[in-house]
Amino acid sequence: MNYLSKRRIALGSMFFFIGLCFASWAARIPDIQAKFQLSEGQLGTILLCLPIGSMIGLPIAGWSVHRYGSRIVILIGSFIYALTLPLIGLAPTTWVIVPVLILFGMLGNIMNISLNTQALGLEDQMGKSILASFHGLWSLAGFTGAGIGAAMIFLKFNPASHYAIVTLISILIVLFAQKFILNDKTDSEDGSGLVLKRPDDLLLRIGLIAFLGMMTEGCMFDWSGVYFKKIVLAQPEWVALGYVCFMGAMASGRFLTDKATARFGRVPVLRMSGLMIFIGLLLSVLIPMLWVAAIGFLFVGFGVASIIPVSYGIAGRSKLYPPSVALALVSTISFFGFLLGPPLIGFVADLFNLKFSFALIAVNGLGIVILSSIRKQVFFSDQKTVRA
Repeated sequence: MNYLSKRRIALGSMFFFIGLCFASWAARIPDIQAKFQLSEGQLGTILLCLPIGSMIGLPIAGWSVHRYGSRIVILIGSFIYALTLPLIGLAPTTWVIVPVLILFGMLGNIMNISLNTQALGLEDQMGKSILASFHGLWSLAGFTGAGIGAAMIFLKFNPASHYAIVTLISILIVLFAQKFILNDKTDSEDGSGLVLKRPDDLLLRIGLIAFLGMMTEGCMFDWSGVYFKKIVLAQPEWVALGYVCFMGAMASGRFLTDKATARFGRVPVLRMSGLMIFIGLLLSVLIPMLWVAAIGFLFVGFGVASIIPVSYGIAGRSKLYPPSVALALVSTISFFGFLLGPPLIGFVADLFNLKFSFALIAVNGLGIVILSSIRKQVFFSDQKTVRA
């Protein structure tokens, strides 16, 4: 195995670690809600701490990657991120969990930007598309985290104990990967670009598609368990089924993305992805029975799977910006969708109900279909120009 392959494995393990931490938090959200006796609206307010932290982390990530390079940011940020997780479970009051979640959201964005910067640099060195596989590992970690969460709930581990075990696993992963993380500052422009650059029309459109996809993904992460508990009325041992179905479909779908885009093209894949999101959520809302909703969540997982890798693939071929800057711009727009969607679900559920919130998120799928079908800009594929 050559050095680049080892670096790919190490960087992939870092994506896995970040996904594992976030999925572990998401798997116990119903327990956090019950612990503090929060309504849907109050839970939405708590979840708003994550995008607030993300906004704080954006300029910090840009400055730190520019100043020190992505390696040192990844290594320091990863240890703090892992150690923040058990603090969430130990928080005794909402006044304590709020700043902890803000820190968690801030570090999440810092890690998102720095890891994607590393991935883009490694992709250039290897001379082939590998970005989707990293996002597939992130999704696979989410699936793993959901399974671990279900096991911890079954074994009656409280969130703090559960999170402590995940933190230990995470630290071992970071210690394994650290010597293979790239040590340079060649992509420092990514961080400053996030703050200073304005996307052109094409990147803005791709960013909006990614925003809708990631908003759907974030909502499924944070609200799947609550939906199955309160709307599907699943038994306790089946509450995590929707989350597991969604994550399993998304993880496997991302490993198939490169082949699908090579055969059908990026634009048709985006359109089909949006349609699957719409159908899956609509099915889950109209027929909220256990296995029907589970199948609906499978559809949503397969639909979400291709959105980010395909969007990043298009953005990386921008004619106006270097690939690293274009990727960073789209990544930032999409990440806000990922973090803003879950609080929105809570606020809408408080005003109406949770089924209405999920029906509203189904419209994201139609938005993706429409945005990828407007024939005003040009999407660039690997081999030819494709009009959208």
